[in-house]
Amino acid sequence: MSKSYLGLSKEFQGRSYDSMVAHVTIVFIRYIMLALESRNGEDPRTIGNLFYICCDELQDISLVEALQRIFFLMEQFLQEQLQLAEAEIRKLIDFLISNLPSFFKERLAVSFCES
Repeated sequence: MSKSYLGLSKEFQGRSYDSMVAHVTIVFIRYIMLALESRNGEDPRTIGNLFYICCDELQDISLVEALQRIFFLMEQFLQEQLQLAEAEIRKLIDFLISNLPSFFKERLAVSFCES
């Protein structure tokens, strides 16, 4: 492909090592540019900036909010799958929260009191 389509063998007739390296470099820069254009035009995974648009729509959450969601999912799982009593679940979650660093304990205590 490099020899026939990009002119690797026909365009240049130099004998110095530096000029051959420069020519091969230019030929492969052409190839990279054509391959990139081909991928952007034909590959459905690169439809414009679709990836970045989707990422912009996703909201970043804080670590405390992520921990809250994890505890909520754990509470649901314990209720539905293991059928533990509400008091046992609350005791387990309180134990886990009490072993967290004080920064998280303060934030999570406020959120669990509200819900």
